[in-house]
Amino acid sequence: MSQEHECAGKEEDAQRITSTDERLQGDLEEMLEPKGDPQSLVKWTSKSVSKLKEALKEKGHVIGETAIRGMLKAMGFSLKATKKTLEGPGHADRDAQFQHINRTGKAYAAAGNPVISVDCKKKELIGHFKNNGQEWQAKGQETTVNVYDYRSIADGKAIPYGIYDVIHNSGFVNVGIDHETAEFAVESIRRWWQSVGKGLYPTSKALLILADGGGSNGASNRLWKKQLQQLATETGLEITVCHLPPATSKWNKIEHRLLRVHFHQLAWKTFNLSRNHY
Repeated sequence: MSQEHECAGKEEDAQRITSTDERLQGDLEEMLEPKGDPQSLVKWTSKSVSKLKEALKEKGHVIGETAIRGMLKAMGFSLKATKKTLEGPGHADRDAQFQHINRTGKAYAAAGNPVISVDCKKKELIGHFKNNGQEWQAKGQETTVNVYDYRSIADGKAIPYGIYDVIHNSGFVNVGIDHETAEFAVESIRRWWQSVGKGLYPTSKALLILADGGGSNGASNRLWKKQLQQLATETGLEITVCHLPPATSKWNKIEHRLLRVHFHQLAWKTFNLSRNHY
């Protein structure tokens, strides 16, 4: 049976049941859009079909899960997961801030100076722990990992701090094993400059850093500013930092150019970090 015919059959079953049970649809709608006492277990159901079936049974309705699915579809409902879209209140001058960042970045690029976008990403446990994804393996072979993701059974943790070179469209990731601090953030930038940046920009005397407003490289983090001053003194670079407006961290270029695409989806897909790999 095709999927279209199967769905049509479910809706027909639902229509037959609702025609003989006048209270059924009203009770189902009440469970989907709760009213009344918030302490009721039915009011706070997970809305799964099995839970709805049991709740309807308590109200005297005899109906199967297939018929409930047909009723839900006929009523315009579909199964949905939560979606991350709420970023928090936007700043009144957010557009002006982004325009300033854009003008500053273009000026640095035109002068041949580096523009980097930085961020620290999700910490990973070191050891045989599960990462989502699949990979091709020979028949009879499989990678086994721990059942539990407890920090106590890990060999440590990996903290990836990324530096994305906006002009050259290239990335650099420094992985720490201690804590995400401003000192670690600036050390990551220092290592990028020493191993990559200095060679790409041998005559540059200025550096522009694009960063989120919080965390180890936050706008109000005094240690971040102190460590940057030390880096500027060591390298002779004039360092400027442009922080993104509040609730716009997902607009940071490194999110889309380096960490999301290359680092998480490719590098660590199915990969578990152990001492042998680290």
